[in-house]
Amino acid sequence: MNTSIKTIITMLILIVTLQSCNQGLTLQTYYVDNELAPGFTSLDVPVSMLRIEESTLTEEQLEAYESVEKLSMLAFVKDESNMEDFEAEIAKVKTILKDPKYEELMRGGNSTDGKFIIKCIGDGDNIDEFILFGNSNETGFAVVRVLGDDMNFNKIMELASVFDENSIEENQFKDITKFFK
Repeated sequence: MNTSIKTIITMLILIVTLQSCNQGLTLQTYYVDNELAPGFTSLDVPVSMLRIEESTLTEEQLEAYESVEKLSMLAFVKDESNMEDFEAEIAKVKTILKDPKYEELMRGGNSTDGKFIIKCIGDGDNIDEFILFGNSNETGFAVVRVLGDDMNFNKIMELASVFDENSIEENQFKDITKFFK
């Protein structure tokens, strides 16, 4: 009897261990594997570095601001010497983002200048990550992860209006915006 209980417990532990090991490539492992790789540039920005004056925010904007923890960007800078690498890397990101856990929210752009897509993990008021994936035919591609807790897409879009009003200094985003110029 004691042996069969040990066997059952061992089997359960083995099953749980095997289930928790994700053999597929994830966005997080892609970031870690490539943040220092040739051709890539990365940037992590805690939301506190944005220096937003909280007293000027509406209640919804403040709630959105407080739900965001950090922004992480990984970009592949394309040039004539790495065209094959560019094609391989963009294919990897597209494969990762095809995972059903990433819900598509929006897409846009064109085949001449480039395209973008916004996806998220979570739903409604419980979004833990927004993913912005964009490619420029001239400069390469970038994946920006907006990480937080219980984020809401509509409220985040309200917060985006703060950026449109130029209340944020441009040099705070120069590394991100420089990539897309």
